[in-house]
Amino acid sequence: MTRPILPLAVLLTSIAACSTVPPPGAVEQVTGTCNAEAARWTIGRAASPETVEDARLASQSRDVRVIEPGQAVTMDYRHDRLNIDVNERGAITGVRCG
Repeated sequence: MTRPILPLAVLLTSIAACSTVPPPGAVEQVTGTCNAEAARWTIGRAASPETVEDARLASQSRDVRVIEPGQAVTMDYRHDRLNIDVNERGAITGVRCG
């Protein structure tokens, strides 16, 4: 009975790890139009919550998502979203808008 629960718990934990929440009281100063070039400094770094949030702010994006290898993501284009690609070790390999 516990076997099906363990994979589900791992899946839910990994999904929760990909989302970011701004710190309480943080003031968002973004234009809402993504500029991925401004976040290229993150390539090679670990995708920690702090680095992901700093990249979002640097790119002036309203939203950010971290995409792991093989992860299913929507194909809709959003001009206000920064996509951060990571490798199996969690290191950032690329940043792009959409």
